[in-house]
Amino acid sequence: MTHPYHEAILLIERVHRHFLEVVKSDLDRQGIQDINNVQALILYNVAQDEMTVGELTARGYYLGSNVSYNVKKMVENGYLIQERSPHDRRSVRVKLSEKGLGLHNKLNEYFEKQIGSLAAAGLGEDDLTKGNETLHKLERFWTTMINYGRTV
Repeated sequence: MTHPYHEAILLIERVHRHFLEVVKSDLDRQGIQDINNVQALILYNVAQDEMTVGELTARGYYLGSNVSYNVKKMVENGYLIQERSPHDRRSVRVKLSEKGLGLHNKLNEYFEKQIGSLAAAGLGEDDLTKGNETLHKLERFWTTMINYGRTV
């Protein structure tokens, strides 16, 4: 039998992929075809903030995606506004446009509906809190490995 760590590695990736499919299904149901699921999550994470692409990359986890390319596509499709920083002309900041804010609000409503359905799926707040604690511990473990080249 393998260690639960092996299962966790596979499960984290699989759960992320499934969540992306859930977001894609919602976009399809709404008839939104000019933004993909990864871009929608980037947009959701920008929220009311204004940030650089570097800050966006550091804040989110966009597996298998090029954040710069996705930002460019969202600017082209009117979801993001891109502006040069007045303090550092080399730095480009992004924020949500009105269209982007509208989609952010729709996604937020959709996620709130999901929260309302968690109990029916046998998931309570305590379950999620415990799972989040475990994921945070794994994140710290892997960050230590990245930063120091060793385990704790």
